Amino acid sequence: MSNDEIFAAAYREHYWAVSRYVARRLDGRMSEVEEVVAEVFTVAWRRRDDLPATPLPWLYGVARNCLANAVRGYGRRRRLVDRLGNDDAAHGRHIEAGPDAESPGAWVHEALARLSPADQEVLRLTAWEELGVDEVAVVLGCGRRAAAMRLHRARRRLRAEIDRLCPTTAAGATPSKEHGHG
Repeated sequence: MSNDEIFAAAYREHYWAVSRYVARRLDGRMSEVEEVVAEVFTVAWRRRDDLPATPLPWLYGVARNCLANAVRGYGRRRRLVDRLGNDDAAHGRHIEAGPDAESPGAWVHEALARLSPADQEVLRLTAWEELGVDEVAVVLGCGRRAAAMRLHRARRRLRAEIDRLCPTTAAGATPSKEHGHG
């Protein structure tokens, strides 16, 4: 198979997985998701000679870099809009939040949000993308042992944040290994 055919097969097979990966990190902002996914596959096309036999973890690594670039760009645009005196309310964007509006398991997302971006990413790669440690290592560009250690530490920090948010579960029946949830 030629490199063009290998790229086409990787695109067909992994387009939706990459789209979901990006969408989860951009909270489903579809126009931005499409831009980032297009950039991921543009990079993959340019580097089609380098596509590995198992391209998905490699594509996630490219997506991670494209997301970082996009987030920096969004931040620059946001600062520009702030300097110009516009705000989201002026454009009809308003998020209503209240204690009654909390969705089930929202505290887990809150605990995750309190972690560093690096911890969030390693946990998302294993939970959302269902990658094993070897594949996480490819995405993060590190060795297997480093990836396993990052995952272990991120899980420990998440557990600590959950315990801080839900002190009643920490003191009493902890949703942990002994109950088959951790």
